[in-house]
Amino acid sequence: MSELFEAVDALVASRAPLPPAQERKRLRQAHGLTLDEVAAALKVRRATVSGWESVKKTVEPRGLEREAYARLLNKLAELYPAPPVPEGPAAPAAPATFTAAPAPAEAQTPPPDLAPDTAAATATGNTQITPGPLPPAPPAAPRPARTAKSTSTSRRPDARKAAPVSSPAGGSDPRFENGPLAVVDVDTNGQVLAYCTGGLVLEVPAKSLPALVEWTLKEARLGQPKLSGPGKDADPLLVLTQGALQRYGLPVALTEEERLAGRIPEGHKVIKQLARADWKLTKRGLGPWARIYRPATGSERACVQLCIPSWHALDSRHWGNAAQLPPADLARVLGVYASRVMTPRGSTAVTGLELMTALHPPTRASEPGADGKRHSAHNPGSLGKDPVDCAPCEAPDGHPLLADLPRFHVRGPSEKLFEEAYDWARPLTDDECLRRHLVGIDVNMAFAAGANGLIVGLGAPTHVTNPVFDPKLPGSWLVDLSHVDLSWVKAGKEWVELDGDLLPSPFTPKGERPEGPAWYATPTVAYAVELGYEVRPIEAWVRYDNGRYLDGWYQRLRDAYLATMADLGVHADLSPADFLAAMEDYKSRDPQLAIVVSAIKATVKGGLGKLRERPRGEGWRPGQPWRALARPTWRPDIRAAVISRTRTNLHRKIVKHAAFTGQYPVAILSDCVVYAAGGPSPLDFLPYREDKPLPGGFKLGINPGLVKHEGTQSVLWGEEVRERFNAPALNLARYIKDGTVTDIDNGE
Repeated sequence: MSELFEAVDALVASRAPLPPAQERKRLRQAHGLTLDEVAAALKVRRATVSGWESVKKTVEPRGLEREAYARLLNKLAELYPAPPVPEGPAAPAAPATFTAAPAPAEAQTPPPDLAPDTAAATATGNTQITPGPLPPAPPAAPRPARTAKSTSTSRRPDARKAAPVSSPAGGSDPRFENGPLAVVDVDTNGQVLAYCTGGLVLEVPAKSLPALVEWTLKEARLGQPKLSGPGKDADPLLVLTQGALQRYGLPVALTEEERLAGRIPEGHKVIKQLARADWKLTKRGLGPWARIYRPATGSERACVQLCIPSWHALDSRHWGNAAQLPPADLARVLGVYASRVMTPRGSTAVTGLELMTALHPPTRASEPGADGKRHSAHNPGSLGKDPVDCAPCEAPDGHPLLADLPRFHVRGPSEKLFEEAYDWARPLTDDECLRRHLVGIDVNMAFAAGANGLIVGLGAPTHVTNPVFDPKLPGSWLVDLSHVDLSWVKAGKEWVELDGDLLPSPFTPKGERPEGPAWYATPTVAYAVELGYEVRPIEAWVRYDNGRYLDGWYQRLRDAYLATMADLGVHADLSPADFLAAMEDYKSRDPQLAIVVSAIKATVKGGLGKLRERPRGEGWRPGQPWRALARPTWRPDIRAAVISRTRTNLHRKIVKHAAFTGQYPVAILSDCVVYAAGGPSPLDFLPYREDKPLPGGFKLGINPGLVKHEGTQSVLWGEEVRERFNAPALNLARYIKDGTVTDIDNGE
């Protein structure tokens, strides 16, 4: 019977519906694919794909090729739906100031030795960009004609255009048809050019920074639609290269004094120019990330954001070498990030925090009153527009709530909530020393996965004494968990016997067993109950106003991560062996997209870290408030809950793995776990059966919460390192990736 069903499926697939030839070509070009790339993916000749797109004499694919081709086109159609044909009079033609572009990329494929995208044409600025014949363009939504005063000119580079992002940032909104941002540079002829996403280049007529801001708001059509109904559209972002800085009278680099201050002096001539033109700067002034604005009139915003890479706006720890990329390539990197995450608003940490607010704006318009007018009202599910005090146990040292404590008082576990990621290691057993390898596995987007579905507090905490623990009630609980014995715990529905001495405690970052009452976030206490033990809290600070505030944030970052990894050839449906192979060199397939992956991951960790931002100089003294406390998003309880859940999620998998295989971790650092194994691959110790993992245990894959191979070193390497530093419990997870040990592990 199954053979009959397979035959029927094959018959249906051989007649999979396909769009017209012109639509096939539009979808391919919309995603920046060449005929050669499609042919290679479908394992056919280039001429075959060309025939499928031929309007004069269309050749129809058959069999498995047709099924695969239909699948490709269906996915592209989801990303690039054809705009509806306007009814009535024909849509107005593009303004005359927009000149033609060259032929499609496949007709101008550069020699193999040239850099990808537009790097060859823009790296040195020696190639003059010239207009060419206009290629067949996809149908476009009607847009208003440009005013006669417009002097900007749209052109595309001679070199192969940068691959467009999967979701055009501007979408069909004509206000933002040129994307969310532009990289402003000056060519060898002195012409200022704005490199936008998708390879678009605009000529910039502005002669000063105030004029550049005016041009951006009135003519450039840059920006990004809001991410949530009550939210606000993203302000256009201008990235100024060194050439643009010189043109507009700004320093190419900051002095040491300016770098420490984070801005150029208030008396700088460019700042005076802005003031004379009635433009204002925010309190952080004109620094690596700056906002130039005029007070809003009604619902209209007049604000432009600047990013200045040579002033260290793009941290190399998160953005790699993005600051050194040619303008078109930098526009591509930032454009992909903007379309999939959001337009950057500062560091990746700042952007991660801003993304939370953009998805849950603090206010929304109320229902019309008796007079028919609406007013600003609290947006349900958000953190509101006013900050709330944390509980005393959640306050970091130096917080105003702790001002009455003695100056040198050190708070212990019964006074301070201390939910942090793992930093734990132990000596190898005799049996583990006989194995040849130490294999590290790393949880993908671990903290993002910890945020998924997590119930967090939205409002102020309420103090309760002798409460009954409720795993669905977010908060901080003072409870004694020292009685939890890891040698006899529940794993799922069954009690299992383990070697508790080889396991870290799930209740402390260092893996030490608690010695008495301590403060814990809800997920930690809930895990103690899950392990089969009774808990009796002494007191608690709970939040009755709560919700899944981070769900949309997680989903946005998850989708961005998976889409970018898929572009790099790492898909969510790969088998374990294929996944490990795909991960080996994924960064080299497209180094620019690899930068985007790094930035997305940094957005997760940095955004959560910002929830408990500490003082940053400014003459702060313990007991005094600092600037971050004025934000509604200063919420150390939410950060603690995410870390708590991430740590217990990892411990749950470790327990499940130990119960089934008898294998125990050697070291854990945050989301990286090291095991001793007989072979160098994770498949040498993960209990896969016919590509199926242990239920509830570690699973190889790219999705958040699944694991990848972090690195492999020999057992002899680990023992030699520990002996060299005279540290039997040196955390080898910190060095497992490349084996380089620079200093004694101090746990910081």
